[in-house]
Order: sequence, then structure tokens, then C-alpha cells
Amino acid sequence: MAGNKAVVYAGEGKVEVKDIGYPELILRDGPGVNPKNVGRKCDHGVIIKIITTNICGSDQHMVRGRTTAPKGLALGHEITGEVIEVGRDVEFIEKGDFVSVPFNIACGRCVMCKEQKTHICLNVNPDRPGSAYGYVDMGGWVGGQSEYVMVPYADFQLLKFPDKDLAMEKILDLTMLSDIFPTGFHGAYTAGVKTGSTVYVAGAGPVGLAAAHSAQLLGASTVIVGDMNTERLAQARSFGCETVDLSQHDNLGEQIDQLLGEPVVDSAIDCVGFEAHGHGAERKEAPAAVLNSIMDVTQAGGKLGIPGLYVTEDPGASDNDAKQGSLKIRFGLGWAKAHTFVTGQTPVMQYHRGLMRSILSGKAQIAKAVNATLISLEEAPQGYKDFDKGAAKKFVIDPHGSVKQ
Repeated sequence: MAGNKAVVYAGEGKVEVKDIGYPELILRDGPGVNPKNVGRKCDHGVIIKIITTNICGSDQHMVRGRTTAPKGLALGHEITGEVIEVGRDVEFIEKGDFVSVPFNIACGRCVMCKEQKTHICLNVNPDRPGSAYGYVDMGGWVGGQSEYVMVPYADFQLLKFPDKDLAMEKILDLTMLSDIFPTGFHGAYTAGVKTGSTVYVAGAGPVGLAAAHSAQLLGASTVIVGDMNTERLAQARSFGCETVDLSQHDNLGEQIDQLLGEPVVDSAIDCVGFEAHGHGAERKEAPAAVLNSIMDVTQAGGKLGIPGLYVTEDPGASDNDAKQGSLKIRFGLGWAKAHTFVTGQTPVMQYHRGLMRSILSGKAQIAKAVNATLISLEEAPQGYKDFDKGAAKKFVIDPHGSVKQ
């Protein structure tokens, strides 16, 4: 039987590549697997040979030791690949299909899935609604930063690419459909971005850049991206965004006023999450800093899209409240301004087919926006280090050397 090399969490600040064994159509016991999920049969699933799989900022939270992720957890929830084995209950997905795998694991049968709320499926994680591959407290489904991976509920979940040759030509764009592009788009869409909108995006990491590009696709007149990383801000400017260097300025409203002639925007998107820092020279960690700042600069009646990750447990937090996910949010300000907040995982399946069409038609240029950068599986540990240092790149792992450059 073939092996299966994968990127695994090896303790705070470390990942390593090791063989985790070839996947089966059953969820075996292993690091992070919920005991109630052990032995779960997946005849409705498939085995996928990975074409591309991406490093995500959410993975970095675990690798930094900011979650309760166990050592040995196989990482990776952004998966694109070729189906090489199908379970006996799979009807419509076939061997040889090229597919995108939504990072949300969803059964397609519960009330939430039937309402297209696949990010909070009730049947895949015994602890809480919602699940994902290779992520802490998400049921223990094995991650896909690997050579092969098992994907359950294949008929319901998988997005099949209509043309294999075109898919390989566009693979650096299409690989973003599993998470980052729908997540950025969800942030912009739920923030109410429309033709002529002015938009503030907090964070110029890959999700922030995806949200900024999505806001442009939705018709925004001005997209302003704020960050403290000059390289990432330059990447935002490369496709037409305005930027604010928050390491130099502690008053976001004043900077927006200089750009727009007023200190508010129509919509705002939080693409930073719980490891946020305050603005200006001090820049101390302040988990609620982004949420409070976007409430401050969003007009009354505006919407706040919050795809940035917030957790229920953060062992590395700066205070005891934050360690339990309790943040010092100025909720009274949001109430007074009648803001709408939209949070949680992105329901990828609501967006991925339409975004695929935008990519295949050439309208969406997501790989360019996020600076997709191809690496091998063996280079993944260095990719994690570079990403953690703030590289303005979206690292795409090619485990089998499938992608022509």
C-alpha cells in the first residue's frame, strides 16, 4: 500500500513532514480525532490525490500554539485534487474527476445543510456544529496538506471542474476555491458591498487580499486595506486598493478621511481575527482592536463582515478573559450605530460554483491578488516560517509536482 506524506503539527512553532498512512474510507483513531467519530464509515466518500493544497492563516494560529491542537495533527483544509477511489455509496462523482473540496465538512442531510448553512452541519462534529479538515476541535477529520486525503459525503460536497486541461491552466486560481476566495467573498458580501460602496478591509494577509478583490468584483468604488506589514500593503496596492499603514497611524478614521473626504466607510471586513494588535507605535496585542476599530469607522446602519477567526480557547492570549474567548468589545457602539455583524465559518458551497465560473472566464484574478506561490511538500515547513514572518504570499503546496510553471 502506498504511503502518504503529510504536514503535521509538531509543537509550538513547528511543523514537520511525515508519513501518516494511506487514507481509507473510514475515520480511524489519531491525533485530534473525536472519540465519537472513531470508526466512522465513509462509504459515501472518496480518496483524492492532491493536486494543490494551501497554507492558511488559520493553520498558523495552531502552529503558533494559540489553540489546543494536539501534536501530530495532520494539517490542511484547502484541498484540490483528482478522485482516485470512490466509495460504494457514491453515485455521481467518478474516478478521474478534478475537484475542489470545500473546507467545511457537511453531510447534506441535516436541517442546516438543507438550508445551505454547510458551515454549521449538525452531523459531522460530535462537539459542536461545523467541521473542517485538519483543524482542532473540528471532529478530527484528517487534513489535506498531504499526498492523499479522504473526503466524506462526496456527491454533496465536491465541486467538479468541467474541463481538466483548463483547470490545470487555472489551477493557482482554482485552488483558492476551497476556502480563501469564498471566505474573502463572504466577508465582502455579508458586509453589504455593492456598486459604488466604500469599503475598509482590516488585514492584508491572503484572506484580506481575497476580500479586497471580492469587494472590487462586487462593484466597490474604493477599497481601503489596513495593515502593519509594508510588503503586504504593497501587494494590496498592486491590484488597485488604497492602503493605510497602521504601524504609523493610530487614528484610522483620520486616514480614511484623507482618502475619502469623510472618516467613515459604507462597509468593513475583519480579516485579522483574535490575534489582533492595536494601532500605532505601541502595537500591543489587543484581541478586540479590529472589531472596535471597524465599528468606529463604519457608518450608521452599515454591515460588518467578520471572516477573521475567533476562538473559544486561546491559551496564548494576553489576558485571562481572552483565553476563554471573551473580548472587550464596544458592543454599545455597534448597537448605537445599528450595525449588522456576520460571523462564523464561511459556507463555501454558497459561493464556490459562481466564483469558479468567474475564474474560468478570466474575470476573477485571485491568484494574482494574493500572490500565489508554488512550493513542494518538503518545502512546507519553510513556507510556514516565511508566512509567519509576514511574507506577502499565499503558499500553494504541490505534493506530486503536478503543476507546470
